Amino acid sequence: MATDIKDAAHAVEATALMKLLPARPRLLALGEPTHGEDALLDLRNELFQQLVLFVEEEGYRTIAIESDCMAGLIVDDYVTSGTGTLDEVMERGFSHGWGASAANRELVRWMRAYNDGRPASDQLRFAGFDGPLEITGAASPRQALTALHTYLAARVGADLLPCTADRLDHLLGTDDRWTNPAAMMDPSESVGQSAEAGRLRLLADDLVALLDAQTPHLLAASSREDRDRARLYGRTATGLLRYHHWMADTSPARMTRLCALRDVMMAHNLLALAARGPALVHAQNAHLQREQSSMQMWQGRVEWWSAGALVSAELGEDYAFVATAVGTIRHRGVDTPPPDTVEGLLYALPEDRCAIDARRLAATLGDTRLVRRTSPWFGYAPFDPAHLADSDGIVFVKDVPQSGRS
Repeated sequence: MATDIKDAAHAVEATALMKLLPARPRLLALGEPTHGEDALLDLRNELFQQLVLFVEEEGYRTIAIESDCMAGLIVDDYVTSGTGTLDEVMERGFSHGWGASAANRELVRWMRAYNDGRPASDQLRFAGFDGPLEITGAASPRQALTALHTYLAARVGADLLPCTADRLDHLLGTDDRWTNPAAMMDPSESVGQSAEAGRLRLLADDLVALLDAQTPHLLAASSREDRDRARLYGRTATGLLRYHHWMADTSPARMTRLCALRDVMMAHNLLALAARGPALVHAQNAHLQREQSSMQMWQGRVEWWSAGALVSAELGEDYAFVATAVGTIRHRGVDTPPPDTVEGLLYALPEDRCAIDARRLAATLGDTRLVRRTSPWFGYAPFDPAHLADSDGIVFVKDVPQSGRS
């Protein structure tokens, strides 16, 4: 058995990973079982660089991470044109605190250096594919909604617009109405089902419909890049207003809906990126896996379809999911895994890290009963052996060291 498992292990290199896949995917999704560990982000960076430098025929020129899609435009502008400074970009271009990561900083620095002097057609691109959301709440729809209105107002007649900019501003009110942190735990604190929010949802829908209806004119009057950004504004505005609406919901399904809506926003952004060209996608395993995701929350267990499941259903073999699993994160109290877990089996291999053919491993194990590892730390989600064959591969990192960088 040990020899058979070792036969399923390969070097962690982009070319080796590609050989594990049934076809060349437009979206190669690399998951992680925990956030905030630069060792895992360094590995992500290595694989992206290898996809760019050594797998050029595959055309991978975009990396998308689990960060605010609107803020990500700041990073993309910097890596493509040098707009702003690296410090400014790291402060303003990431959500969830990701800008403080040394590995993320190195990724942005490397992308900018690679792009310098290259034609636009050969440049690397950066994208956030999460909505402007945090687990504690959601952003105001102002930025996305007003950006969409501004784009359209500059290119179509005023008589076609469903409202004026002043009308939008009046209905939006102050941003702190939307970002009230009490709303996540208390639906009555949300403005998402107010009369103003309802009117904004209709206006956002009308603006997106106008954007679609005027596509030939808009492509003649502006670049495809600008039109695609306007579509991002539209997706984000309608997604945020929908999310805020359900934040005000009092039914038992409230958190299930909110978790699902976040991944729907992610999925729509990923499908838009797939239409542009092949991309490496990086996020928590639960957002990229093909099976249903679940989480234990204050009101009980919630289950929803992840962005990866939604995208996989649309793209088929054009979507590939490689999960990352780890042996230890000792500085988080995650010690040597039990031998009857997936992590325990892989921990017995001599390599510090390896890429595993997940389906071959599942076939090798046959009827061998493995259990899901339990974690003493809430921030780490162990690999579920029941879904081994649902992954295209596994990247296993034996020991995750504590980052010594700031």
